[in-house]
Amino acid sequence: MSEISREILSVGDLNRAIAASLEDRFDTVWVSGEISNFKAYDSGHWYFSLKDEEGQIRCVMFRGRNGQVGFMPQSGDLVEVSANLGMYVPRGDIQLTVQTLRRAGMGGLYEAFLKLKAKLAKEGLFDDERKREIPTHPRSIGIITSPQAAALKDVLSTLARRAPHIPIVIYPTLVQGPDAPAGIVAALKAANKEKAVDVILLVRGGGSIEDLWAFNDEQLAYAIADSSIPVVSGVGHETDFTIADFVADLRAPTPTGAAELAAPRRDQMLQELDAIMQALLQRISQRVEREAQTLDQLALRLSHALPNPDRMREQIHGWQQRLNQAWLVRMENWKRNQAHYQSQLEMLNPQRTLERGYAVILSKNKEELHAVRKPNELVLDQEYEIQVAEGSVTVELAKVADVK
Repeated sequence: MSEISREILSVGDLNRAIAASLEDRFDTVWVSGEISNFKAYDSGHWYFSLKDEEGQIRCVMFRGRNGQVGFMPQSGDLVEVSANLGMYVPRGDIQLTVQTLRRAGMGGLYEAFLKLKAKLAKEGLFDDERKREIPTHPRSIGIITSPQAAALKDVLSTLARRAPHIPIVIYPTLVQGPDAPAGIVAALKAANKEKAVDVILLVRGGGSIEDLWAFNDEQLAYAIADSSIPVVSGVGHETDFTIADFVADLRAPTPTGAAELAAPRRDQMLQELDAIMQALLQRISQRVEREAQTLDQLALRLSHALPNPDRMREQIHGWQQRLNQAWLVRMENWKRNQAHYQSQLEMLNPQRTLERGYAVILSKNKEELHAVRKPNELVLDQEYEIQVAEGSVTVELAKVADVK
């Protein structure tokens, strides 16, 4: 084949071909080395080189991956990375796209961490559905940590600043070493048994994976999941992740962050209460104004519905006069009728008849008196009472003559 007939590649095409060849040739590789020229960009991506006595290679670890590392690497750190080999085409640099990064020599611990994490995730301990809600206004806060830990001082300072009115209960325990997991579990169970707090802060300062290993304990994970009191974890720095963080009801980036998430700001609460009070006063004022307006409308309607009070008084006075007049007329009628009836009774009075010279003969029959109206009712040898105008006498007839 002549030189003229050969395919001429551009630099970009050549680099892409090399990159494709490298990706096909190499699967995921584990590489160990010392970090140099480490830079964390604002985008969240990490750029650095891995080197040893025989060479170096560029590396990139994107934000979606480095969030699970658990610590912030620094130049000079000995690490182990799991990466894909490729080429950055624009510069023609061979580089590693890092998927996993761990401290050198921590491979066994990290593998155990991943294995336990996968197991607990499968059991549902990390599910959002089982996580308890953190109370917005806890009546008391519990803290599980070491009394000598610097994290305790930071947490207490934060709580004193944000919510000095909330009581604090400290459950002391070791947070590092082989005895730490059992101590943390015991403190957690004690807090649940006492039920003296509404939320628990599980806190510890930063450190290496070995320092934080107590929070990767399986029994501690189950104890957190079984806690009836919500648990907020604040272990290590923002990039540190432990099993306790995944099981806890809420994960804070730092111990101070845990205190901030668990305790409401007192000044903010007072501002909210003041705002609520102002809103209530405004609503009350508006209600009073509406009711006052309603009363005015009712008073207006009432004034239209009822007669004028002065006119009503005049009408009442007129009615009283008419009533008095009617009563006087009725009384005069009664008096006239009484005089008429009295005169008629007087005319019918038997005494008036007697006064005109008449007499009444009364017959005694079984001690009862009755007037004699017929001549044949007069018999001899029987007593009679004769009433005249000025008295009465008893007589006995000796002779009765028939007078026609």
